[in-house]
Amino acid sequence: MNFNEHKPIYLQISDLICEKILNDEYREDERVPSIRDLGGMLGVNPNTVMRSFEYLKTIDVIYDKRGVGFFVSPGARKVVKSIYKQLFLDEELPLIVKKVKLLDIETDVLFEHIQKGLQTP
Repeated sequence: MNFNEHKPIYLQISDLICEKILNDEYREDERVPSIRDLGGMLGVNPNTVMRSFEYLKTIDVIYDKRGVGFFVSPGARKVVKSIYKQLFLDEELPLIVKKVKLLDIETDVLFEHIQKGLQTP
């Protein structure tokens, strides 16, 4: 995995796990890769992965079964979606709106492109 130097690695790993939950690669009550396995796959220190897991536990995305491993929490997909929606609305959308204004893109043209994008699988 190529990491972005402007964002902590543990948060990028958390994002990766959240994206897998949104894509139904990790489902509720299914085990996620172990700290050691994930660290090896990503080429990072297991302590960094542990930090990601601890963060995900605090926002109720995963839970741990002592001696067994970490699992996707019931309702995790809904939690992740809610967090990602708010981040989009607060951080990404204002940048898009700014660029739309800067480029004088008419709203009907913008909505047409959004509609096309939403129809694409």
